[in-house]
Amino acid sequence: MPLPSAPADTAPWRDKLTLLLESTGDGIFGIDLDGRCIFINRAAAAMLGLDAAATLGRNMHDLVHHSHADGSHYAETDCPIFRAFRKGEPCRVDSEVFWRADGRAFEVEYSSYPILDAGQVQGAVITFLDITERRRAEELLRRANDELESRVDARTGELSAALARLRELAAHAHSVREEERKRIAREVHDELGSLLVALKLDVTWLQRRIGDREDLQFKCRSMARLIEGAVENVGRIITDLRPSILDHQGLIAALEWQIAEFRDATELQCDSRIHIAAGVAPPDGAAASAVFRIFQELLSNVARHAGATQVEIIVTLEAEMLSITVRDDGRGATMAAFDRPGSFGVLGMRERARHLGGDLRITSQPGAGTRVSLNVPLTAAMAQADDPLAAV
Repeated sequence: MPLPSAPADTAPWRDKLTLLLESTGDGIFGIDLDGRCIFINRAAAAMLGLDAAATLGRNMHDLVHHSHADGSHYAETDCPIFRAFRKGEPCRVDSEVFWRADGRAFEVEYSSYPILDAGQVQGAVITFLDITERRRAEELLRRANDELESRVDARTGELSAALARLRELAAHAHSVREEERKRIAREVHDELGSLLVALKLDVTWLQRRIGDREDLQFKCRSMARLIEGAVENVGRIITDLRPSILDHQGLIAALEWQIAEFRDATELQCDSRIHIAAGVAPPDGAAASAVFRIFQELLSNVARHAGATQVEIIVTLEAEMLSITVRDDGRGATMAAFDRPGSFGVLGMRERARHLGGDLRITSQPGAGTRVSLNVPLTAAMAQADDPLAAV
C-alpha cells in the first residue's frame, strides 16, 4: 500500500502505521483537500474492488461515492465527508452506499475525521464497513417482529372475542338466575303463602269450635304460632330471592329499604344520605337489578369482613350519573387483596358495573378502612334497562 514519503527517522513509525492499517478488517483510506486518495488499506481496496496502487491520486468521491442508492447523481458538494472535513469536523453516516469498481453498490457505515497539521486541515481519514449483511439481518428481524406482532394481534383479537363471549354468557346466566329468582319468589308467595294463610284460617276456625278443651286449645295456639313463624320465614325467603319493593317502588326505594335492613341487622352507626336531582329518573328493569345486587354485595362485605363501627352511605342521582359510595372505618386491606384471584365478590361487582357502562373504584389501606364507589352513566344504564344481558 503506497504511503506518502517520510524522513528516515520516522520510517519505523511509518512501518508500524502501515502494519496497523493492513491488519484491520475495516476499510480505511485518506484524502487530501481535493478529495484525492493519499493512502488506502488492503481491506478498503478489496471491498471496493480496486487496485490500491492505481487508486492513489484519484478523486474518491467520483470513484466510490458518485451516486445515491437509487442511482441518482450524488454531488460532491452534498457529500457529508467533504462538507465535514473541510470544516474540520468529524461525521458518521450509516444510511448511504459506496460503489464497487464493477458498478455494484453496497450499504456502508462510514466515519470521516479531519487530518490536522499545525492546526490546519490537510485532508481526512475515512473508515468504513460493509453493512449489507447487517441490514439484511435487521430486515429479517423486522419482518420477524412484524410477523410476531401480527400473530400476537390476531391471538389478542381471538382472546378478546372469547372474553366478550364469556362475559355475554356470564351476563346471560345472571339474567336467567335473576328471572328464576323472580319466578320462584312469585310462586312461593302465590302458592306457599296462600296455603299458609288458608291453614291459619282453618286453625282459627277449629279453635273456635273445640269449646273448653284446654289441651286442644293449647295445641291450636301452638299450631298458630308455628304457622305465623312459617309465614315470616316465607316472607324472608321471598325478599332474599327478589325484594318486591324493587319491582313495585323502584331502585331508590329498594336502596333505602336495604339500608334500613343493614342498619337493623348489624346495629352499626350508619349515616346515609340520598340526593336525587329534580326530574331525574333512576335506572329500572335489568339495570336497576344490577345496581341493587352490587349494593347488596357492598353492604354484605362490610358486615362480614370490615370489622367496622361506622358506615357512611351516599347515593347521588344526577342528570348523567348514578353514584353510590360506601365508606367504613374498619380494618381495611391492601389493594392487592381486592385483586387476588379468589375475590369473586369484587370481580362480580366490577363485571356488573362494566356491563352497565360504569366502574367500581376501591380505596383501602390496612387499619384505615375502605371506600368503594360505584359510578353508572344513566345513558348507558337506560339503554340496557330492558336488555337481559345488563343484569350481570
